Amino acid sequence: MQLYPKLILDALSHVRYPGTGRDIVSSDMVEDDIRIAGNTVSFSLVFDKPNDPFAKSVVKAAEQAILTYIGEEVEVKGNIQIKFKQEPKPKAEKPLAGVRHTIAVFSGKGGVGKSTVAANLAVSLAQMGYKVGLLDADIHGPSIPKMFGVEDARPVMEEIDGRQYIMPIEQCGLKILSIGFFVDPDNALVWRGGMASNALKQLIADAYWGELDYFVIDLPPGTSDVHLTLVQTIDLTGAVIVTTPQDVALADARKGINMFRNDKINVPILGLIENMAWFTPAELPENRYYIFGKDGGKRLAQEMNIPLLGEIPLVQSIREGGDAGMPVAMREDNVTAEAFRQVAERLAASLE
Repeated sequence: MQLYPKLILDALSHVRYPGTGRDIVSSDMVEDDIRIAGNTVSFSLVFDKPNDPFAKSVVKAAEQAILTYIGEEVEVKGNIQIKFKQEPKPKAEKPLAGVRHTIAVFSGKGGVGKSTVAANLAVSLAQMGYKVGLLDADIHGPSIPKMFGVEDARPVMEEIDGRQYIMPIEQCGLKILSIGFFVDPDNALVWRGGMASNALKQLIADAYWGELDYFVIDLPPGTSDVHLTLVQTIDLTGAVIVTTPQDVALADARKGINMFRNDKINVPILGLIENMAWFTPAELPENRYYIFGKDGGKRLAQEMNIPLLGEIPLVQSIREGGDAGMPVAMREDNVTAEAFRQVAERLAASLE
């Protein structure tokens, strides 16, 4: 078979980048350096950031596409080079230098259980053996301290290598910080955007997070200065979208996905979690009642071409765990805890 560059590009046009849903050819991710020597093909794929979570999976998909659409006799495995548009920043200047993956948990609107999902996702990752930090960045409605039973905790300052750091609270195998630790829980926070953004920067840069595998950030719902501050302050591995199946929540989730995909923000979407997917009474564990609609999250994930990480049912034990300061993911004999563990496993697998 006679190989030529257009044949290679036609095959690669079947490969889609998970972060945007567009094929890698029209996205200009295939560099104009396709080299052909007999049956051997080599070329370069260009990604925006050095820590792109999908780089390895896209390379594998590109190899498979060539073998599928051209022929298995083509030698391409190991011949694809990865390049980046942006040079990595010096580690000394980067906050969270000891963190492997930073995951923002986001919802387009309030009331969909975003903080509950963030808390249980973090716990599930910790139970899998990872070192995990959890930041409650929901400046105006911090709920993480309540969910972990540490409302009365007050982080202390400690000097490390000549610098004063805020020391996170350790609970349920996590390192936790929240603006709720530093304010009166009975009074509402009335802050302008700049004040909220500065508070978030302090919780990130002035805290001693140490070495972490995952840094989970519970963002405020909607879009605000806090979201822009986060993107400008640290290199996010990606965002996880939380929604319920109902149309109102889905519409706002769609806006949030588009926000992260905006050229000025450009944060990969790691997946979507459909919360309150159905109601299951404790006395009828086999029954499912679709109170907020059925498969709304699944349809949105397909429409936006992002992974569906899982569906979390609406059950009493989740609410009880949050109110009691013991996230349901801590329980080993619980169906809902298993649902969160599966979500965590899928997320971790996509990033390893």
